[in-house]
Amino acid sequence: MDWDNSAGGVAAPAVPDVSDSPASLAVWCSGLTKRFGRREAVRAVSLDVRRGEVVGLLGANGAGKTTLIKMMLGLVRPDAGEVMLLGQPGTDPLSRLRVGYLPELFRYQPWLNADEVLKLHGRLAHTKQSADDRLKLLSMVGLHDRAVDRVGDFSKGMQQRLGLAVALVGEPALIVLDEPTSALDPLGRVEVRDLVLKLRERGVAVLLNSHLIGEVERVCDRVVILDHGRVVASGTLAELLGQRKVTLRLDNVTEPAHERLRTLGLVEREQDKYTVAMPDTSVDGRAGADNFDSADAEVSRLVTDLVQLGVHVYGVERSRISLEDRLLGILRAGADSDTSTDEAS
Repeated sequence: MDWDNSAGGVAAPAVPDVSDSPASLAVWCSGLTKRFGRREAVRAVSLDVRRGEVVGLLGANGAGKTTLIKMMLGLVRPDAGEVMLLGQPGTDPLSRLRVGYLPELFRYQPWLNADEVLKLHGRLAHTKQSADDRLKLLSMVGLHDRAVDRVGDFSKGMQQRLGLAVALVGEPALIVLDEPTSALDPLGRVEVRDLVLKLRERGVAVLLNSHLIGEVERVCDRVVILDHGRVVASGTLAELLGQRKVTLRLDNVTEPAHERLRTLGLVEREQDKYTVAMPDTSVDGRAGADNFDSADAEVSRLVTDLVQLGVHVYGVERSRISLEDRLLGILRAGADSDTSTDEAS
């Protein structure tokens, strides 16, 4: 196993396979459905994760995220739909040989130490690993000095770190993380984020279920939002969050200046504040601070044009809708729709 870059040099980042063929994808799901009694927990969900890609799974509690993950991994039998993992049918146990999984709720034998837990899971995965391999895994999750300590003495955060190490046993090509930072302190969350980014560089696919929207924004290539068991939105962050906005404080706005603002798309006006939509000039499909910089030239041209038209410009503020705002908007819309349906019935 060679997770450590220090010995052999930094590996070149893997290029994700962008093919839509199910056999080429890390995860391919079509029409997954699961009912518990009369309740439909997951409704005809279809999604995919490309190799070398990080996909975030978002939704409120009870949206069906964990049930969906368990169906993908063969832990819950779907009522309908198909799954392929790393090019193999999900019904074949061999499809999970190179899949790492950190469940939301887990517990290890308290009488074992951390090294013994990794050794046990290596045997269960039929993976050869040396003591050095196990120490490297523990080092990756910040437990290098706790290898011989009993798991029963670990804090919840330390057990979460150990769970991450277990998910990495056997150099998986796909890792599914269900709330991986739920018990971690801020430093631990940063370390998990860096680990996910390192995995992506190595071509490992990651499916991440997390309530920490800021972490999802920082590491995910695409996001899938579930509500009441169905996919209500999916895409890159740039696609989900839409155009960026610029709010300008202006005075002496002439008719030609109004026309210039309208050509961009005047969103709203509140006294001396004019908000306009700016074109999304990002080229990588990822939302973030770097892509704000790419819009500087367009904002500068707008301000220059307005000044030349006699407008007094007192302030310029760029912004964009956050992933949290978009998620809340979707969930509130779904709640309003359910309320309307209930009232109609």
